[in-house]
Formats: sequence, C-alpha cells, structure tokens
Amino acid sequence: MDSKVDNLPSQADQKLQQEFNEWAAAGRGDEMESHHSDITEQTLALMDIQPGDRILDLGCGTGWASRRMARIATTGEVVGLDVADEMLRRAEQSSSAFRNVRYAWGSAENIPEADNAFNKVLSVESFYYYADQGKALDELRRVMAPGAKLFILINLYKDNHYSLRWVTELKVPVQALSEAEYKALLAKHGFTNVEARRIPDRSPTPETYSGKWFKNAEELRDFKKIGALLLIAEKPH
Repeated sequence: MDSKVDNLPSQADQKLQQEFNEWAAAGRGDEMESHHSDITEQTLALMDIQPGDRILDLGCGTGWASRRMARIATTGEVVGLDVADEMLRRAEQSSSAFRNVRYAWGSAENIPEADNAFNKVLSVESFYYYADQGKALDELRRVMAPGAKLFILINLYKDNHYSLRWVTELKVPVQALSEAEYKALLAKHGFTNVEARRIPDRSPTPETYSGKWFKNAEELRDFKKIGALLLIAEKPH
C-alpha cells in the first residue's frame, strides 16, 4: 500500500476517507455487495473480461468487485484503489487467497499507478463522490492504455429522481449529473465511443419495505426498474 506521506489527500478526500472508514467499521462496506450485486454482475458481463486483463477497480471499498473480476482475469491483475484505509484493510483480509489482486491507497484525482497501466477500469457506486469529476477522468485516462475501456456504474444521477433523495442525507458532498451531462463530460475529457445504458436491478424486492429511502415497496420496485446508469467510454488509440 502506498505511503500516505507521498500521496496526501485533499480536504475533500479527507472527508471521504473519514466517512468511509466509519462505514467500514460499521460493516457497511460489506453491505455494498448485496445492494449492488445484480447490477454489477450485468456490468461485468458487458466488460467481457479476459484472463490476461489488467483492471483498475476505482473506489473498491472492501474489494468484493475486485475479487469477482480476479476470478476471471486469472493471468492478469486487478488493482483495487480506495481513499479509505479501513476499507482497504478489510479488502486485503478478504482477498488473501488471491494472487492476482492488489490494493492501493489513493485518490481518484491522484492514482498511484503508471501511465497506460490498465486495459479496463470499473467504478461501482463511487464516481459521484469525487469532488472534481473532470480531474478524476483526466487521471483515469492517464493510467488507461490506448484503446482501454472505462465502465462507470452509478445509482445516483439526475434521471433517477428517487436517487436525488440521498443528496441531502449523505454526510459528504455528491455530484449529481444527468446521463447527457456525463456523456458530455466524458467527451470533453478526451474519451471516445461514449455510450450510456440503464441497468435495471433484477434482485427480489420484499413485499413490505421498512427502510428510510422509499415510501413503500412499489417505489423501490420503480427505482430498480429505472435502473443504474452505466457509462462506457474508450481511451483513443
């Protein structure tokens, strides 16, 4: 894991680090796997992961998606990056059986990896937390090899009105953009073949909803039907 002295976080990243260390300590990092399992599986299928792929898992949390990709990229490498060191500690504990997974501490705006290092990048439910999404995209383009593909999967975006309820409830700032705004942003920062897809959540919905985000199970079903936003883009050759 890279030294924090060499790669000090910005004030925004410090807030993220504190918040998600608390999430990890409370076991909420592990909850993410069950909450996002189906939409992530659909995304992994679209990624067409090959045995020799080198993949960056941006905002990896406890590493559950990293491990899923590592089971396919058997002769390659998956690098999980996160700013929350407690998430990474738990990721490393859970990944001891994997020789092709490595975790690194770092920010989306300052990735401690070489230029052109990855041929695929996945980011699940983290991109809207980044204070400067344009700078994060520039940094991703740097570490991506020519022709590499980027996959950003997010539930919080303007076109799913239910998700906007989270904006004022979360303890850290989030950037809520629309599908059209994200596509324009990706193009502005040098990505080509930009496309957007909706990924419906096919996981079972309980007959009675008892959480805080939806009024009833019908709203939750509607939220899942609208689906997550998957952005796909390519670094030019």
